[in-house]
Amino acid sequence: MVHRVSSDIQQVSRKFIRLPNRAELEEIGAGFQQLGGHPAFCRVAGSIDGCHVRIVPPGQYEADFFNRKLFHSVQFQAIVDHKGRFLDVHVGFPGSVHDSRVLRCSPVYVHQLYPPPGWCLLGDGGYPCISQPLTLITPFREPLRNPTEERFNARHSWARSVVERAFGVLKTRWRSIFLKALEVKVDFVSEVIVNCLFLHNLCLGHWDILEPEDCEEVDGDDNCLAAAHDLAQQSGDAFRDRMAAAMSVPEEQIPALREHDYL
Repeated sequence: MVHRVSSDIQQVSRKFIRLPNRAELEEIGAGFQQLGGHPAFCRVAGSIDGCHVRIVPPGQYEADFFNRKLFHSVQFQAIVDHKGRFLDVHVGFPGSVHDSRVLRCSPVYVHQLYPPPGWCLLGDGGYPCISQPLTLITPFREPLRNPTEERFNARHSWARSVVERAFGVLKTRWRSIFLKALEVKVDFVSEVIVNCLFLHNLCLGHWDILEPEDCEEVDGDDNCLAAAHDLAQQSGDAFRDRMAAAMSVPEEQIPALREHDYL
């Protein structure tokens, strides 16, 4: 019965976990502008991060699932919009794999599915700052060199943290799945995760909104960890520098900057 219901959910999940159309994308950009508190964020298409789901140690390849936080897990990469709705998810990597590798293996990266040209995703320091094959903007690394970088990092965090909030809501709503070891076969874990994300989006669509409770475990990679680059990647430093510079310009000049630098 459980597997049959899960299979039914899998078949309809793509209608609820999907990338936005053009009108929805504009709304998302406006939402991130509000989250970041500045027009420079008007071309942000989502926030990306990874989440670890604790599992009972599997009998085979146990070491592969043992993550740096010292527990066994299966992880998923998620992109959320300004409301914390899941737009894209890549599920199934064992816990020992770094966020940046999960990104490089995900369809959204490999096939350049999202964001569209001129738009970007926000990620933490566990990811590389890149402009190709997709644009992913991370904070400036410590030590920060000037107030411009400090200002950018603060606003970046305000906008990016919506994905952490979404993970917090998941853990609040489904404690038995996300706050203790999931007692199912490892091959079924990915289905369980996708089902929860589907239900999360369904709840948001019906205004069933929860406030996330504090959780001891924080997902994602620490900013101090260096993210690996591959030869196909191009640096996103110039894109980030333009965003940071825009925050030092009076806001009445921002539309002109946005027109020439972001589109």
